[in-house]
Amino acid sequence: MANEGIWLSINEYSDYRGISISTIRRYIKASQVKSKFENGKYYIYVNEGNLERYQTRKESENLTHLLKIKELEQKNRLLMEEVNELKMLINIYEQKNEPPPLILEAGDQA
Repeated sequence: MANEGIWLSINEYSDYRGISISTIRRYIKASQVKSKFENGKYYIYVNEGNLERYQTRKESENLTHLLKIKELEQKNRLLMEEVNELKMLINIYEQKNEPPPLILEAGDQA
């Protein structure tokens, strides 16, 4: 059907159009957008053509976020490896500054 679409919440519509929530509420009040009130929330209708654009934009944003997450995970892994190497070096240096441990024979007193 040519008139198919989706109902978006005010927040989703704000994100989709890049406009403020207060502007959307004014649009609803002035009947400038097709809206409905359901379960205590307003929803705005977006037609099929605009829906495809919205979904493509969302998919693109999701891909961008996933790539950023992967980048940050890799940086985090490298930093954790570096921290572990530094801990190991600290342990080595601390051991060099201490006298060797005293080994007591059975029956000896410290």
